[in-house]
Amino acid sequence: MNYIKDTITLSGRLIKHNLRSLDTIITVVAMPVMILLGMVYLFGGSMQIDGLPHSQYVSYILPGILLITIATGSAYTALRINIDKTNGMFDRFRSMPISKSAVLSGHVLSSVIFMLTSTAIVLGVGFLIGFRTDASPLEWVLILLLIIGFAIMVTWLSVPFALAAKSIDGASSFSYLILALLFVSSAFAPTDNMPTALASFAKHQPMTNVISTIRDLFASNNVGNDGWLSIIWLVGITLISWWLGTRIYNKV
Repeated sequence: MNYIKDTITLSGRLIKHNLRSLDTIITVVAMPVMILLGMVYLFGGSMQIDGLPHSQYVSYILPGILLITIATGSAYTALRINIDKTNGMFDRFRSMPISKSAVLSGHVLSSVIFMLTSTAIVLGVGFLIGFRTDASPLEWVLILLLIIGFAIMVTWLSVPFALAAKSIDGASSFSYLILALLFVSSAFAPTDNMPTALASFAKHQPMTNVISTIRDLFASNNVGNDGWLSIIWLVGITLISWWLGTRIYNKV
């Protein structure tokens, strides 16, 4: 019970930091919204996707935009963890009568809550500009679970990078890797239209599996192998990141 209480308390501290940071709110919420609006209104009319009217391009790209929203939030998770490490907060926490493992868990919980909040805002904007879905209540639950799973995975992935980094810039730079994978995926256009080597990579990397699964669930289509592959990727990366993160944390 102390672990849960300490995790919630430490999470509340970090949520307050995020709410007070205008830069965080602009980057994590406003930037994904601007990407969504830009892709729909600047490039949507030029995109040729088989069987998809130009007016429904927003439905095609929204799953990728939701993951981009989460990825941008992970940069600030890494930044907060690195700040706590470099300014001695971890040492202070170790001297206090709180659960040692709750320190990282508090970062993870606050990160996931903030990511889900910003994702909900971006999803709401999507509905305002024409996004529509045929998903059933069960499919909505599966979509939510996938988004939560992705947020947890990206958050834990940020932990070892943040702890190992020597500076704030180094800690947050890992998010560029996630964003690069999202852009080199099926987020904005089908992988079949890419050069052969790039298409092969894009088809077989985790971001495409997760995006395709969410897209199929929104359309109430059969998710096929993408669903299982998404789960395997998310669980596998989360477990490896958790193991690495906790090992590094115990040594800092």
